[in-house]
Amino acid sequence: MIQVFCNKRGSGKTKRLIDLANSQSDVIKGNIVYIDDDSRPMYSLKREIRFITTKDFQLKDFESFYGYLCGILSGDYDIEQIYIDGLSNIISGNLPDAALLFSKLDKMSEQFNVNFFININEEAYEEIPEFIKKYVA
Repeated sequence: MIQVFCNKRGSGKTKRLIDLANSQSDVIKGNIVYIDDDSRPMYSLKREIRFITTKDFQLKDFESFYGYLCGILSGDYDIEQIYIDGLSNIISGNLPDAALLFSKLDKMSEQFNVNFFININEEAYEEIPEFIKKYVA
């Protein structure tokens, strides 16, 4: 499953994503990974949630980010949920260019039984590409 949270910058998406991850850590049996481009959320997450900052990994595009996710999953087969805070902050590129990434995430989600929760900064709902709208919560 992929669930996308779209709203403008400063609307509270990060706080909601952190709250969701923290509440799920008490419910699910597997592991949770929280990915962000900076380390600020690390102190708001429960300690059993694996926090990873992307700033040290020079992720440039959607393809390199997909490889990054593959590496995370190959290192821990017990991951049930991955939270990605600010996809557009982590990698450069336009949302319409993310179609292949979302297609691969769909397959990855089914194959490895992992759920993705993704925050995307977007000012207007009508500007969100159609392939993403089906995942918007």
